[in-house]
Amino acid sequence: MHIHILGICGSFMGSLAILARDLGIKVSGSDAQVYPPMSTQLADAGIELMEGYSPEHLSPEPDLVVIGNALSRGNPAVEHILDKSLPYISGPEFFARYILNDKWVLAVSGTHGKTTVSSMLAWILEHAGMNPSFLIGGVPENFGISARNGNTPFFVVEADEYDTAFFDKRSKFIHYRPKTLIINNLEFDHADIFEDLAAIQKQFHHLIRTVPRLGRIIFPAHDQAIQDVLSQGCWSEQEPLGDNWTTTIKSKDGSSFDVQKQGLLCGTVQWGQTGQHNVDNALAAITAAYHVGVLPEVACEALCRFKGVKRRMELVADVRGVKIYDDFAHHPTAIATTLQGFTDQVRESPVRVIIEPRSNTMKMGVHKQNLVQATKQASEVIWFKPHDLNWSLEDAVASSLVPAKIMDTTEAIVNYIKETTKPGEHLLIMSNGGFEGIHSRIVKALEEH
Repeated sequence: MHIHILGICGSFMGSLAILARDLGIKVSGSDAQVYPPMSTQLADAGIELMEGYSPEHLSPEPDLVVIGNALSRGNPAVEHILDKSLPYISGPEFFARYILNDKWVLAVSGTHGKTTVSSMLAWILEHAGMNPSFLIGGVPENFGISARNGNTPFFVVEADEYDTAFFDKRSKFIHYRPKTLIINNLEFDHADIFEDLAAIQKQFHHLIRTVPRLGRIIFPAHDQAIQDVLSQGCWSEQEPLGDNWTTTIKSKDGSSFDVQKQGLLCGTVQWGQTGQHNVDNALAAITAAYHVGVLPEVACEALCRFKGVKRRMELVADVRGVKIYDDFAHHPTAIATTLQGFTDQVRESPVRVIIEPRSNTMKMGVHKQNLVQATKQASEVIWFKPHDLNWSLEDAVASSLVPAKIMDTTEAIVNYIKETTKPGEHLLIMSNGGFEGIHSRIVKALEEH
């Protein structure tokens, strides 16, 4: 069988390509934008990549075309498929039909932390000797890959609420039918496809309807948005975090904490992660692993060896005492919690932040006031202004609580950093895209300077 994937360099579609290849399926793919780490993974896997969406990429005709949700009517490849009546399917439906159909699915959903919790959960199961399969929207450092076919029934999947395809407007996760479901948190996001939080909650309730009676839904007890979803009807076991399962932080930055079950100490985690949000992420992963038989003390042992995820506070380089980090955060809550945990760790050291407002929600300005407020822990914020921003970044930054600059080219940012950065500072680059390769360019500029 030969499949061709349109939008293959997206985190989900690229991981799907690797899983399909491992099952003996011939895989090729096209994408308009190709950048690491996914492009590197695909090349290393021997999967043929083609630039752009030319109909010529579909000749000779594959047995099936898997269409990513970034493609829409008017795309030349999509129009060719429809004109020629080529067989096509969405990525999530292909995933469910060909890969998940006989698995115990552990799905990690929510607005924030999906990639990190999925990575933690997969690593806990691996440490426990359960050899799980997984598909994650990032690259867990403990594995070095974003997807794998294991040899047991357990499959950890990052369950995204974004829509499935231009011909299927349900959320991706509707296709996965989990037996263990984590809902990590719930806020308004993806303003390009959801009108409001209620629209997102509707999709989450569709997801809850697919969980079997003996399945388990794990969620923070204090999250009112999740409680509102559950109140619409729930037919599965519920495990509210903060009730039976709790944590006690032993160090301010979250690098050490105890885990309790029903008030009894069952493990301690000492690790390289920081922040209350990562402690919460860990508790969700520990609780989900318990549902498939992993003792909490074993899960805590695993997390002590958890190395993190690429592009989640990843240390890119240390150039003469200046440390450069890459982080994927692109929502005010994620930016704020990441900065809080990091500044608690480095304490008085200056933390300068470079932010690219790249996501569709960011460009629409839905969270513009909260976005600026989220950076209050930084020493300085440098905002990159993309040409297609639909709101006044200048007006928002005028209310910044910390020194802030706006620059409309990455070249200007690199030059400014080169001229002003001093040893002992931390540079934190936040973007959910390639950001014109600014990370390596800053490293090179500092090395030369």
